[in-house]
Amino acid sequence: MTSTPPAPSSARRAPDGRLAEVADGVFAYLQPDGGWCLNNAGLLVDGGECALVDTVATEERARHLRTQVLHTAGRPPRFLVNTHFHGDHTFGNFVFPEAVVVGHERARAEAAAAGLHLTGLWPDVCWGDLEVVVPDLTYHARMTLHVGSVEARLVHPGPAHTTGDTVVWLPRQRVLFTGDLVMAGATPFCPMGSVSGSLRALAELRALGAVTVVPGHGPVGGPELFDVNEAYLRRLQRLAAEGIAAGLSPLETAREAGPGPYADLLDAERLVPNLHRAYAEARGAVPGVPLDIPALFGEMAEHHGGLPLCRA
Repeated sequence: MTSTPPAPSSARRAPDGRLAEVADGVFAYLQPDGGWCLNNAGLLVDGGECALVDTVATEERARHLRTQVLHTAGRPPRFLVNTHFHGDHTFGNFVFPEAVVVGHERARAEAAAAGLHLTGLWPDVCWGDLEVVVPDLTYHARMTLHVGSVEARLVHPGPAHTTGDTVVWLPRQRVLFTGDLVMAGATPFCPMGSVSGSLRALAELRALGAVTVVPGHGPVGGPELFDVNEAYLRRLQRLAAEGIAAGLSPLETAREAGPGPYADLLDAERLVPNLHRAYAEARGAVPGVPLDIPALFGEMAEHHGGLPLCRA
């Protein structure tokens, strides 16, 4: 009897991102299937102006994104908003030198501190000749950008996916770009932020009344996308409470519980680091307090049976 070997840590594929118009002059840049490092971005075009929401992970993918943007908008973006510091959303900043990069003040600090660390997690990925570009313009709680007649409200919801998240809300179009605060068809990920904070943020996002929700990863949807994310996070809190009561570690709890009703979501191995965050908060840790992320990533890989698949 032979056993199935662990999945490889990465698989090279040509960039297949595409721009899909989700409202007049508002585009989602989608990279299926939305797993590790295959994120979404956004493009706003109006009145001879354009702005980009996030970039992508590798140089090749970033140059493909630039080609798509120039073809659709006819010009490079004036503004580039980063929803958080993770490299799959920011490494492509450098191919848009014309843009003013905008982000939350903590996202700037987090991006500078992280540098190109993500590339070391999957060294066999062809990352290209990357250059870290952090936000030039930062804000504390809220900021509004005007792109032609499009009003883009930048909102920091507090610690959630990370401690420096930004969501981009277009009130007239009722389109919401959530960054990785919301995933579609992929497992939420909050060890660098907060479980309870993510739940508070989701409640705030619901109240906006969005019709179209562009998640950080996965297909575009509506407010129903909040439901799965919220239910997953509440399960984390329940599992953490039960695991602590039973004297189990987060890894032991993950092994006992498994993905449960979320087995169909991509990247189920995220349960392990997510539980570490839930345990910390259940024991009184302040949302967003730093955890040992390299150690948690190693434990996640142990649980998964090898490095998770990165398709960048």
